[in-house]
Amino acid sequence: MKVACVQMDVLHCRKQKNLEKALYMAHEAVRRGAELIVFPELFSTGFCYEHFDHAAEIMPSPVLENLACFSEVNDCIIMGSIIEKVVSEEVSGSRELADSEKPAPSSSDNSMLYYNLGFCFESGILAGTYRKTHPFKGENQYFSRGSSIEPIALKKRDLKIGFQICYELRFPEVARKLALAGSDLLVTTAAFPNPRSEHWRVLAKARAIENQIPHIACNRIGSAPDCTYFGNSMIIDAWGEVKADAGDQECVIVYDLDLSSKEEIRKFIPVFEDRRAELYI
Repeated sequence: MKVACVQMDVLHCRKQKNLEKALYMAHEAVRRGAELIVFPELFSTGFCYEHFDHAAEIMPSPVLENLACFSEVNDCIIMGSIIEKVVSEEVSGSRELADSEKPAPSSSDNSMLYYNLGFCFESGILAGTYRKTHPFKGENQYFSRGSSIEPIALKKRDLKIGFQICYELRFPEVARKLALAGSDLLVTTAAFPNPRSEHWRVLAKARAIENQIPHIACNRIGSAPDCTYFGNSMIIDAWGEVKADAGDQECVIVYDLDLSSKEEIRKFIPVFEDRRAELYI
């Protein structure tokens, strides 16, 4: 499967400009044969805390509707994340909210919840979503935490994708749970900042090596009010070899991944057969 990372400079709080740029770069990925296209974390807004409510999307999201249309017309898979706004009653129903789902402390409207929402469209259909379960430091003041870690199942292509967001690259438990649940590849959408580029490279490769599945790690470049970003988006095979690296420029990288290699690798180095789960609790 030909896969692509869209490594872009996310313009702070400029939703329409970012969407236009993302779609333009996605067209380039499709032109080069990509079937799966990954955007960086919060690609349409960045961490737009000063206009947080405006940056957030209520479903049905206009941004996601644009991506669904692109995915349908080009018969491709699109993944990334946006800021999602949800009326708390829609999440809780008749049950009491868990602590992780309660409105973030900085929210002036306690009826609203905000999530870092990962999405996956397959040929125009929303195949699944994932709410970031591990917000990083100050993100906890704005975002509620998701409560589920499961692969996203693609029906048309009979594929399971393990999806994680940025900081979760530092939690091997997340990728391992996704691998144990049958993921065929791992996707990380990220806004990983300077000066931690070496951490990014090592962790992204490690998640592929230890789980013996390909890993598409898509990071952003550019700057935000409080930090800068180094890029280095990578497409990594199931052996942990970097097959494409975006460096530090705004660009699209594409590589034809062999998704069947994980079975051969797992026979050669039987990590999953040799696990002793009873000792890991």
